[in-house]
Amino acid sequence: MPLIAVLAGDGIGPEVTAEARRVLEALNLDLSFEEAPVGGAAYLATGRPLPPETLALAKRAHAVLFGAVGDPKFDALERRLRPEAALLGIRRELQLFANIRPATLFAGLEAASPLRPEIVRGLDLVIVRELTGDVYFGEKGRRTNHDGLRQGFDIMSYNEAEVERIARVGFEMAKRRRKKLCSVDKANVLETSQLWRDVMNEVALDYPDVDFTCMYVDNAAMQLVRRPSDFDVIVTGNLFGDILSDQASMCAGSIGMLPSASLNAWRGANGMYEPIHGSAPDIAGQGKANPCAAVLSAAMLLRHSLSNDEAAARIERAVGAAIAGGARTADLGGELSTRAMGDAILKELV
Repeated sequence: MPLIAVLAGDGIGPEVTAEARRVLEALNLDLSFEEAPVGGAAYLATGRPLPPETLALAKRAHAVLFGAVGDPKFDALERRLRPEAALLGIRRELQLFANIRPATLFAGLEAASPLRPEIVRGLDLVIVRELTGDVYFGEKGRRTNHDGLRQGFDIMSYNEAEVERIARVGFEMAKRRRKKLCSVDKANVLETSQLWRDVMNEVALDYPDVDFTCMYVDNAAMQLVRRPSDFDVIVTGNLFGDILSDQASMCAGSIGMLPSASLNAWRGANGMYEPIHGSAPDIAGQGKANPCAAVLSAAMLLRHSLSNDEAAARIERAVGAAIAGGARTADLGGELSTRAMGDAILKELV
């Protein structure tokens, strides 16, 4: 029986994760679920954002269903004790190097996007973000320079093996989609990006059936607004991927619609699945959160960790049908509560 670790976390995390779990349970797939605290909730309970017991559960589970972590009330803590340290810790310990972030405009949400309908219609792209390197994990610190001024530094770096493995995830995904891949970097300025581009070009030779292009990150940000439906698969580093995926979320109408998967292999391995939105503590406990991203993350869990494409597609169709039928939470211009939106999705689960 596949074990799903449920790490709901902080803010709206427990609310949206509960709806994702309800949908998974409704599929009658003989899954087992085990919950554990993480993030700020874990710090309050144990003094650690990632208790050893929570990490042990994540490691032995077939997949991790993750909510969200973070709250401004923890900002004064040492960085290693803040809720976000749990997220980085799980990624590191499970070696989750590939973050998959689809951005799809569901029919009926054209008006929710800040872009004109004729520009955003047909949006269906995936951002493949490298997740365990770059400035997030490089050497960092503060010092006083020779002029006596305080200085902060964060080292950006990748080695060729790190770039190659994320490149292959992107190319394998592109092969199964529209066979288009765009690598995003800043090779005109950054030596790290030049290595990235060199390795991407080398790997591209193994995929002659994929239309491969490279683009600078500033141009990519512009083109995501100008012609977002032209993109299929985007592969980029940790920092650029973090920024571009949030931008893509607004093209799709709301950050509450975007799921993600963090993987250490293309398919069939342990992974962590979470909505890309944050913990939104300002609306926590009010039933205002959109659970669609969490529910769609559950679909990705079935597809990538349990290799159940059929069940994953059932969830995705149910979300699409609920949206097409007029179901909307506040972020989409509607009035449904988190629970009611979950009910609307369950009603369409056929």
